[in-house]
Amino acid sequence: MGKGRKKTADEVDVILIGAGIMSATLGTLINELHPRASIEIFERLDEVAAESSDAWNNAGTGHSALCELNYTPQRPDGSVDITKAIKIAESFEQSKEFWSYLVANGLVDRPESFIRSIPHMSFVFGKENVAFLKKRYETMKGHHLFQGMEYTEDHALLNEWIPLMMEGRDEKELLAATKIDIGTDVNFGALTRALFRHLMQQGGVKLRLAHEVRDIERAADGRWEVTVKNLTTDRKRTVSAKFVFIGAGGGSLLLLEKSGIPEAKGFGGFPVSGQWLKCTNPAVIAQHHAKVYGKAAVGSPPMSVPHLDTRVIDGKLALLFGPYAGFSTKFLKNGSWLDLPASIKLNNIRPMLAAGMDNIPLTKYLINQVRQSPEDRLAALREYVPTARMEDWELEIAGQRVQVIKKDEKHGGILEFGTEVVSSADGSIAALLGASPGASTSVSIMVGLLARCFPERAKTKQYLDKLREMIPSFSRSIAADEQLCRETRERSAAILKLEPTFESV
Repeated sequence: MGKGRKKTADEVDVILIGAGIMSATLGTLINELHPRASIEIFERLDEVAAESSDAWNNAGTGHSALCELNYTPQRPDGSVDITKAIKIAESFEQSKEFWSYLVANGLVDRPESFIRSIPHMSFVFGKENVAFLKKRYETMKGHHLFQGMEYTEDHALLNEWIPLMMEGRDEKELLAATKIDIGTDVNFGALTRALFRHLMQQGGVKLRLAHEVRDIERAADGRWEVTVKNLTTDRKRTVSAKFVFIGAGGGSLLLLEKSGIPEAKGFGGFPVSGQWLKCTNPAVIAQHHAKVYGKAAVGSPPMSVPHLDTRVIDGKLALLFGPYAGFSTKFLKNGSWLDLPASIKLNNIRPMLAAGMDNIPLTKYLINQVRQSPEDRLAALREYVPTARMEDWELEIAGQRVQVIKKDEKHGGILEFGTEVVSSADGSIAALLGASPGASTSVSIMVGLLARCFPERAKTKQYLDKLREMIPSFSRSIAADEQLCRETRERSAAILKLEPTFESV
């Protein structure tokens, strides 16, 4: 830290680490707001969007809190808190606005290649869960963000909505579901690749694949020096930048620690791996047209909420169930078994130990998940698809997620299941840690990051006017303004071609 530096030719305005949806979104925003800014992107793999952004590594749910029960917790008094659901729903509308701008202006073509309409449903069984879902529905239906949501306990109607999930069930089984037709399936891998294709056509942007960042140090003049190894030639070089964004998914924590900024102290990571059961029978796939989310088991992480998902990947219908959680010391799917031990430092060992002690049920849950046999996984699937047969499904490895552990005065350390932006006091370096809802709210996260890291520039009229062109609802509240919400959704749906077209894929 604080070393001197000779001026070299390898200087850029912005360095983005990781070629996933976050860097693609931030790079596109910067390029639109400041077209003359020079940007260099480093990705350790030989292709973009190959980790968490890849279609098979996530559920593809356009997370808008329409069906995800973990975003609507029940309070001690029995009422349902929809505060987080409102925030996430509003953030996803901003994402759709930005994607609409990209399509309308020719930066990205064929919206159907990355986003499609699909009903979002919540599905529960048992007296206690049915009572919760009904209370959730009664609370949410009064807010315009969730207008159009339906609720039923009627088996006949459920047979219309989800025939695959109802076949073979006891007619007396107590079930309930909500359904809303404005949900989406998003191929974040396809979207990321489209964004990078556009960025690569811009003169000041360079993408370096198979380049691994080995070190990040601050020079005496305040710029950041990033040491990168070309994994093809084994040659190293150092690139200097005014601003660095670490958007390397699970790998962000290790790189953030290398920066040495005091704001990074106390942060740790808890890796959770995942697997899907992928349907291989076209006849079964054709019977289901929805994203159906259930309720997580006690002690399980939100990324392990069971759900049965209709997907469209590479133009073909797919059906996934899961995810089945597991534990790995890797921070990336293509990472190292040493990632977790390498992340433990003197400044974060106490928060990590405290979080571990407070989450013993989670540890037990993950151990049980790791020990699952194919028959155990099939039994879990049959709770949602009673007629499921082993020969119709195969195991698919999902992406790796690293949940955030942070210091806490009361508990010493807490485990969080959201996303966290960590930046230096002067805003010259920032990292995104955490997981869901992540990609779905990438636009609002990155707009917030720009305001945080470039506060003066973000107040200028030129900046604000351009931001409102890209995101018309910016600085207004879709959550508070029903008319604005309606106009925003209608505009986005028209440009993104959000119509129920799954049957015709």
